[in-house]
Amino acid sequence: MARQKIIIDTDPGQDDAVAILLALASPELEVLGITVVAGNVPLRWTEKNARKICELAGKPQTRVFAGASRPLVRNLVTAEHVHGRTGLDGPDLPEPTMALQEQHAVDFIVEEVRRQPAGVVTLCTLGPLTNIALALQRAPDIALRVQQIVMMGGGFSEGGNITPAAEFNIYVDPHAAHVVFESGIPLVVMPLDVTHQVLTTRKRIAAIGALGTPVAQATVELLEFFERYDELKYGSDGGPLHDPCVIAYLLKPELFQGRECNVTIECGSELTMGMTVVDWWGITHRPINATVMRVVDAQGFFKLLTRRLKTL
Repeated sequence: MARQKIIIDTDPGQDDAVAILLALASPELEVLGITVVAGNVPLRWTEKNARKICELAGKPQTRVFAGASRPLVRNLVTAEHVHGRTGLDGPDLPEPTMALQEQHAVDFIVEEVRRQPAGVVTLCTLGPLTNIALALQRAPDIALRVQQIVMMGGGFSEGGNITPAAEFNIYVDPHAAHVVFESGIPLVVMPLDVTHQVLTTRKRIAAIGALGTPVAQATVELLEFFERYDELKYGSDGGPLHDPCVIAYLLKPELFQGRECNVTIECGSELTMGMTVVDWWGITHRPINATVMRVVDAQGFFKLLTRRLKTL
């Protein structure tokens, strides 16, 4: 079978790091490049973190491109309170030696989507959607060439995780999210409703640690740091592992269940800024623009993740 061609747009982030590891460990996927954006931490950290993870995976040939350092309209909001000062607090990963690509991430996205056959490239978005929105504004023609966008973002029955109404990735740049959701590109959305089912329980982390490899040990240290915030917040055994759901969907879509519906992004009200208004029951009759997932086989997800990490 032909490998799926993907571009990962990300703001690492411990859970972003695990998503990158899962992608680089999966022979079904061809990672054309990793584009980074400011989000969980500022851009100077996210571009470094992406390179650290590529080197941890033994894939220093992976191309990493720095993108937007701030949202389209609003001031940047970051999440050091969750991810630590660097975004990858936990393991002591060495400084990367692989070079950051000179080309801007937005230019790379536009050129690579145009270079590949139409309907081939999937954009995997793990952070704020600023780079994708800028690419669509600069080159509207790429909307017809992208196969799909699979994203982590939003929520409906779970509410938000940065405000009562909004999930972090969408809240950081709601105007960019609005551009993406109105682009006409097929969207698959992994909201908090799904990611909060995928908990890094002690048993699941122990299974990863039992692999006994440097990658497994670093992953355990990443997750143990990351989960501390959500365990305190939610009183759960482990924290939700958000971003790897995007990659897992590409590998085993049967792990997820959802439905097609309309999603609108709130950009006007400060009270609900960045809310993903999901018309789950078709009440508004607005046109369908996304497939929103709501259920995941968490055991199957962690089985897949652990098996793939073993190969690195």
